[in-house]
Amino acid sequence: MFIEVCKSKIHRVTVTGADLQYVGSITIDEDLMNAANIIDNEKVQVVDVNNGERLETYVIRGERGKGEIILNGPAARKVSVGDIVIIVSYASMDFEEAKSFKPRIIFPDTENNRLV
Repeated sequence: MFIEVCKSKIHRVTVTGADLQYVGSITIDEDLMNAANIIDNEKVQVVDVNNGERLETYVIRGERGKGEIILNGPAARKVSVGDIVIIVSYASMDFEEAKSFKPRIIFPDTENNRLV
């Protein structure tokens, strides 16, 4: 039996942009992606702490060190610049493997979306 478990989590970052006319996705600073073990095109869930919205999209690598968290395309309608979001990715794995799996969870500085 396979189950889905939390693989990676970026806990509480600030939305820095929302671009409705972009193709779609979420742009995440490369430093945050690396620290959380998230890769380009990986499916993620975005949870907006300010308004309770939850959405799924895929990741585009942002410029390293800029602290970018940008919701693109239709997702831009679900957030506001300045909102605090939690970004979670999941992995499917064997039930027994999942019992001992440890997700990569990071807690960036919410003021500037940088690692502490």
